[in-house]
Amino acid sequence: MGSGITQLCAQSGFNTILYDLDPAMLAKAKPAIDNNLQQLLEKGKIQNKSEVFNRIQFVSDVNACKADLVIEAIIEKEAEKVSLFKQLEKVNSANCILASNTSSLSITTIAQQLGNQGNVLGIHFFNPAPIMRLVEIVKTKYNSESLIDDIVSFTKQLGKSPVICSDSPGFIVNHVARPYYLESLRLVEQGYADFETVDDLLQATGFKMGPFKLMDLIGNDINYAVSCSVYEALGKPERLQPSSIQKNKVAKGELGKKTKKGYYQY
Repeated sequence: MGSGITQLCAQSGFNTILYDLDPAMLAKAKPAIDNNLQQLLEKGKIQNKSEVFNRIQFVSDVNACKADLVIEAIIEKEAEKVSLFKQLEKVNSANCILASNTSSLSITTIAQQLGNQGNVLGIHFFNPAPIMRLVEIVKTKYNSESLIDDIVSFTKQLGKSPVICSDSPGFIVNHVARPYYLESLRLVEQGYADFETVDDLLQATGFKMGPFKLMDLIGNDINYAVSCSVYEALGKPERLQPSSIQKNKVAKGELGKKTKKGYYQY
């Protein structure tokens, strides 16, 4: 996700820094972004690949992360996100906007642990970020209208269709989408169908991707974390109880496409 957001920003004319604590992840991101840009060049969607690629700095030192806007896309754990933001607050000016790409964690709770609460918000992209047009802009009671207006303008410059939502469990999309995943998992748990049958049926009714293929694309670790977060935040309703099938997939490291195995083999 971080690589995709980086590519998107660079394509849109912004000088962009991609930070990762692990240099190996940066080494993996470079050829992936280069390959994506080459495909866009061949399709005539960009005119100069080198110009776009040269807008990106790849850094593994957090002290090099000085920017007007930071978009965090790390592991879906509140403590880790807050820790990173605290480091970034020390590096940047008080005017730096700190945005989380979290799928479901409370932006308000994150903001309350930081210095400048008014400059913390959610900018939730969908995977793959360069392609998916929807972006959720998650605001809290601390944000000014002018800040939200600026972020709306920014996402439009990226070619996206922003929607503004208040901070709430799962925001809009992940709240609405829980039954799509959870009811499908229950059908398999109860022996009514297998993964492929459920996917085929839902794609036949008009969905572009079945729930199991989609969870493999998103990553079972991310999807399961969102299910747990929404379940807890809404008071543990039975209808939103996370699936044991997905829990076991995560425990075994079968996270989907990124590990070459999830509900399917890749």
